[in-house]
Amino acid sequence: MRFVALSTPLPWPHGAKTLPEADQELGGTQPTDFAEDVAGLKALMERFIAQKSDPFPHHPLFGSMSSGESGRWGYRHIDHHLRQFGQ
Repeated sequence: MRFVALSTPLPWPHGAKTLPEADQELGGTQPTDFAEDVAGLKALMERFIAQKSDPFPHHPLFGSMSSGESGRWGYRHIDHHLRQFGQ
């Protein structure tokens, strides 16, 4: 699963259930104004990039990942969600 998600050009599936700890319907962050949410996400991404550390040593589905794998996962994940909304 990890190899396919991180190393192939296959698009991530739409409608796949997320992990319970990240599910908005189960108590996650609720959306507000879309434009504000996108701007906030971009600001958080800039802060995240500026840290230059490996804040995700263990992924709940993929396990431990290298810095490169964490970066690839982050890129694919954000790209997947931005494409959902035409960004």
